[in-house]
Amino acid sequence: MCIAVFMWETHPLYPFILFLNRDEYHNRPTEPLIWWEGGEILGGRDAQAGGTWLASSRDGRLAFITNFRELQPIPQAKSRGNLPVDFLQSKKKPIEFAEEVVKEADQYNGFNLILVDVRSKSMVYLTNRPEKTGNFVTQVSPGIHVLSNANLDSPWLKAQRLDHNFKEVLARYRKDELPLKEMVGQLMMDTTKDDLSLLPHIYSPETEYDLSAIYIDTTRPQGRYGTRNQSALTVKSNGEVCFYERYLDKDRWKENTVTYQIEMTTK
Repeated sequence: MCIAVFMWETHPLYPFILFLNRDEYHNRPTEPLIWWEGGEILGGRDAQAGGTWLASSRDGRLAFITNFRELQPIPQAKSRGNLPVDFLQSKKKPIEFAEEVVKEADQYNGFNLILVDVRSKSMVYLTNRPEKTGNFVTQVSPGIHVLSNANLDSPWLKAQRLDHNFKEVLARYRKDELPLKEMVGQLMMDTTKDDLSLLPHIYSPETEYDLSAIYIDTTRPQGRYGTRNQSALTVKSNGEVCFYERYLDKDRWKENTVTYQIEMTTK
């Protein structure tokens, strides 16, 4: 399912700040944060379908995706996790890539996709489940945004809670460098659940109650399900990228941090 909070083109030190929880079955094979595709793409990887939920590249581009909560999945749908990979491999502008995906959007189950090019200061939100009066593709405005399993900035309670907590935590550090590991613990481990009457009423009340926390840990008939990867990614004004991941490996939490430099001028 996943949930993410991010800040775009607003912080004095960081053009981009992201915190993301990936929710998945614990028995689904997953590779932790590592460079792949010949050392050009950095991210965790779904070892079953080959895609990713969050990845970045050396040329200052990144992408992340969440599923859209809906009842009737499409049989034999294309893998949503391939979309971030396809974007990073394509070298296309976010808007160009998004407009191409729209042409085949009906071949995927519901998704929300954020595409970013830090160097050109371009961020695009793409969904194949737009609001009735909305668009498939939207340019994302500077500021703080939360993406869960409805449209961008939908007022779900868990999204509002994460937005509020992010602003509070960010205010403590003001213009200083951000301690990503500590902030993951402060923001993304929240197990608060919401009142049943206030939930979206898409799944059963019991399921939605379990999913109403920012950090999820529950058991379904198919097995244990919940938050198994937590990521934080920042890009500084000088092009320094810091990608931190905390992940479950056989019920033990492990972590990894990768830093690298991108060229901030476009060719």
